[in-house]
Amino acid sequence: MIVRIKKLEPLKDYKLYVLFDDGRSVIYDLTDDINTLPGYSDLKTITGLFKHVQLDESRTCIFWNDYLDLPSDILYEYGEECKTA
Repeated sequence: MIVRIKKLEPLKDYKLYVLFDDGRSVIYDLTDDINTLPGYSDLKTITGLFKHVQLDESRTCIFWNDYLDLPSDILYEYGEECKTA
Protein backbone atom coordinates (compact mmCIF):
# COMPACT_ATOMS: atom_id res chain seq x y z
CA MET A 1 0.00 0.00 0.00
CA ILE A 2 1.30 3.43 -0.92
CA VAL A 3 0.76 5.83 1.95
CA ARG A 4 -0.16 9.34 0.82
CA ILE A 5 0.24 12.47 2.89
CA LYS A 6 -2.75 14.75 3.29
CA LYS A 7 -1.17 17.44 5.48
CA LEU A 8 2.39 18.32 6.47
CA GLU A 9 3.44 20.90 9.05
CA PRO A 10 6.91 21.67 10.44
CA LEU A 11 6.94 22.05 14.23
CA LYS A 12 9.60 23.30 16.63
CA ASP A 13 12.53 21.13 17.73
CA TYR A 14 12.87 19.49 14.28
CA LYS A 15 9.57 17.67 14.42
CA LEU A 16 6.96 17.26 11.69
CA TYR A 17 3.23 16.80 12.02
CA VAL A 18 2.00 14.48 9.25
CA LEU A 19 -1.61 13.55 8.48
CA PHE A 20 -2.17 10.67 6.06
CA ASP A 21 -5.11 9.95 3.77
CA ASP A 22 -6.22 7.06 5.97
CA GLY A 23 -6.69 9.44 8.92
CA ARG A 24 -3.58 8.43 10.86
CA SER A 25 -1.54 11.35 12.16
CA VAL A 26 2.00 11.23 13.51
CA ILE A 27 4.77 13.39 14.86
CA TYR A 28 8.08 12.51 13.23
CA ASP A 29 11.18 13.67 15.11
CA LEU A 30 14.15 14.35 12.83
CA THR A 31 16.67 14.84 15.64
CA ASP A 32 18.27 11.39 15.23
CA ASP A 33 18.34 11.79 11.43
CA ILE A 34 20.05 15.18 11.77
CA ASN A 35 22.64 13.75 14.16
CA THR A 36 23.41 10.55 12.24
CA LEU A 37 22.63 10.84 8.51
CA PRO A 38 25.03 12.63 6.15
CA GLY A 39 23.60 15.88 4.85
CA TYR A 40 20.68 16.03 7.27
CA SER A 41 22.71 18.30 9.56
CA ASP A 42 21.93 21.01 6.96
CA LEU A 43 18.41 21.11 8.44
CA LYS A 44 20.00 22.45 11.62
CA THR A 45 22.84 24.53 10.21
CA ILE A 46 21.13 26.28 7.27
CA THR A 47 18.84 28.90 8.73
CA GLY A 48 15.19 28.38 7.79
CA LEU A 49 15.71 25.22 5.71
CA PHE A 50 13.74 22.93 8.03
CA LYS A 51 10.64 25.16 7.86
CA HIS A 52 10.67 24.97 4.04
CA VAL A 53 9.74 21.28 3.90
CA GLN A 54 7.62 20.46 0.84
CA LEU A 55 5.40 17.63 -0.32
CA ASP A 56 6.00 16.14 -3.75
CA GLU A 57 3.22 15.94 -6.35
CA SER A 58 2.53 12.25 -5.68
CA ARG A 59 2.13 13.02 -1.95
CA THR A 60 4.40 10.05 -1.14
CA CYS A 61 7.59 11.94 -0.29
CA ILE A 62 8.63 15.09 1.53
CA PHE A 63 11.74 17.07 0.63
CA TRP A 64 13.78 20.13 1.44
CA ASN A 65 16.11 20.22 -1.56
CA ASP A 66 17.55 17.91 -4.22
CA TYR A 67 19.30 15.61 -1.74
CA LEU A 68 17.24 15.78 1.47
CA ASP A 69 14.01 13.83 1.41
CA LEU A 70 11.96 11.23 3.29
CA PRO A 71 9.40 8.80 1.86
CA SER A 72 5.92 8.71 3.34
CA ASP A 73 6.22 5.07 4.43
CA ILE A 74 9.14 5.94 6.74
CA LEU A 75 7.14 8.79 8.28
CA TYR A 76 4.13 6.49 8.66
CA GLU A 77 6.04 3.61 10.23
CA TYR A 78 8.43 5.50 12.52
CA GLY A 79 6.38 8.56 13.45
CA GLU A 80 4.83 8.70 16.90
CA GLU A 81 1.08 8.36 16.50
CA CYS A 82 -0.89 11.37 17.70
CA LYS A 83 -3.43 10.56 20.36
CA THR A 84 -6.96 11.75 19.66
CA ALA A 85 -9.29 12.76 22.45
